[in-house]
Amino acid sequence: MAVIQKPPLSHEELRHIIDLSLWAGQLLLQHGAESERVEETVHRLGTGLGCDWMDILVSTDGLLITANSNGEFRTKTRRVVRIVVNMSTLVEVNSLSHRVVHGELTRYEVEKELRRITDAHHHYNRWTVVFMVGCGCAAFSRLFGADLSVVLVTFFAAAIAMFVRQEMTKRYFNIMINVIITAFVAGLVASSATLFNIGERPQLALAASVLLLVPGVPLINAAEDLIKGYTMTGLARGFFGALIALCIALGLLLAMALTGVSGL
Repeated sequence: MAVIQKPPLSHEELRHIIDLSLWAGQLLLQHGAESERVEETVHRLGTGLGCDWMDILVSTDGLLITANSNGEFRTKTRRVVRIVVNMSTLVEVNSLSHRVVHGELTRYEVEKELRRITDAHHHYNRWTVVFMVGCGCAAFSRLFGADLSVVLVTFFAAAIAMFVRQEMTKRYFNIMINVIITAFVAGLVASSATLFNIGERPQLALAASVLLLVPGVPLINAAEDLIKGYTMTGLARGFFGALIALCIALGLLLAMALTGVSGL
């Protein structure tokens, strides 16, 4: 089978393509993609735009890309400083890379699409999030066996904690401090069930009200990375998930110590 030779890219074209690839990879990492998804999508995008080959090194907070065309290459890196899980962004960037492979988009059209994805408002209204997080944690308390009064306490504890978390996120608090304070607030409100003898199993409000903080995506990505051979990234993400769990425990411990509640 004859190999189709791609036309060589100029220095400026190679620079533009690697910048677009870094942009796409940054969006994927920033919004919760696992390492294999980042590597495959970025490689597909870069080679689809004309590179002969791309080498991608993915870490937990950045990526390094080398783009090659006709023996010429460029290497650039980009750091990701904030992780916000958003599956809609992952789907859009992945779909964009497939459209590039099928020859539907030029470099300039890809740039416009990446700008649109970056600027798009994918998030729900903050009050909708607060309400639904409260409902979710309340539902878990019910699954644990809580009665209606404890379910209501859990709802308010989780909703108030989510509001506090949103406010701290807006002000760019360190994520560990954010988790500790959020768990502390949830624990304070949930402790009222025990302090005022609300319900038959008031301690369930404490356990369920902090479930909004469980680092599900980092732990799932850690497992996938380890299974697929991205050992260092998987270990780093797993360690990050463990730190978040410790911060949740610390926040609850502080709230329980302050209120004198025990028996969680």
